[in-house]
Amino acid sequence: MKIDYNIIWVDDKIDNKPFKRLIERITSFLSEQFFNVTVIVAEDFNEFKERFEQNIDFDLVITDYNLNGSKGSEVIDFIRMDKNILTEVFFYSAKADVDSISLANNSRISFFSLDDQTLYKSLQAKLEEVISLTIAKFQHIVAMRGMIMHETSSLDAQMLEIIKKTIKDKKIDFSELSIQIFDALLEFFKGKIKFVQEDCKDKNNFNRLTKDTFVYSSKYKIDTLSEIITKLDLDDFSNDYQEEIISIRNKFAHAILEKEEGREFFKYKEEGITFDEEYCKKIRKDIIKHKSNLDNLSEKLDL
Repeated sequence: MKIDYNIIWVDDKIDNKPFKRLIERITSFLSEQFFNVTVIVAEDFNEFKERFEQNIDFDLVITDYNLNGSKGSEVIDFIRMDKNILTEVFFYSAKADVDSISLANNSRISFFSLDDQTLYKSLQAKLEEVISLTIAKFQHIVAMRGMIMHETSSLDAQMLEIIKKTIKDKKIDFSELSIQIFDALLEFFKGKIKFVQEDCKDKNNFNRLTKDTFVYSSKYKIDTLSEIITKLDLDDFSNDYQEEIISIRNKFAHAILEKEEGREFFKYKEEGITFDEEYCKKIRKDIIKHKSNLDNLSEKLDL
């Protein structure tokens, strides 16, 4: 599971206003599920190959059958035979029975014949149905745990880069926070006592501390983040980050998957984390929100 949802759409009428509105509606549909949406378009098979080779991991390929001097079946055969990829495909046509078209591989393909009377409306409805099915596959409880671990690790690395950037440029004096963290470490990390005592001889040696990923835990990164935000006189989102990102990551990391009367849930200590569509949406929403917060903070530090 991931936050990004990438589509490549092949149709020789892709630049027409109705198609542009349709793409906007599909993008909006996915955005409301709290995905970062990218739609790459192409008008024929050759342009599709050029776009497809741009090293983008596509979640859905949408293609019309009749293209400029080429066919949508070529798009599908290229994906299945040349690339050996089982990406989900939506294959449609208003002038041909796509179900009967010979393809190299028919697996994970949704076939759809357009109705001339409700052309774009019916296409939008069917696309949203297929996309919802792909999202449901993403939202399997175990896959979702993997996404949370991956995305939180990425945010953690981004936060550390912001802290390093601030230390390197000496934008903020961390001496008081450094003393607070080292004092807390002396009390809590018995196993790292030698490291902490050596660094505490020079309480301003904050840079060395940030390089130790075990001692300099997420809690201290968030404390440092809060210090940066406060000194820059910005709205402090560090507490929300702790609750909405780190706390959720920790619960999923240590929880056990259980099933009871058809319900799947993670059990964390005595707490059961109910897993459903709304919970998945909230997690994606919070990750996107805090990614934006960190991006904005990093940009301010570059000014």
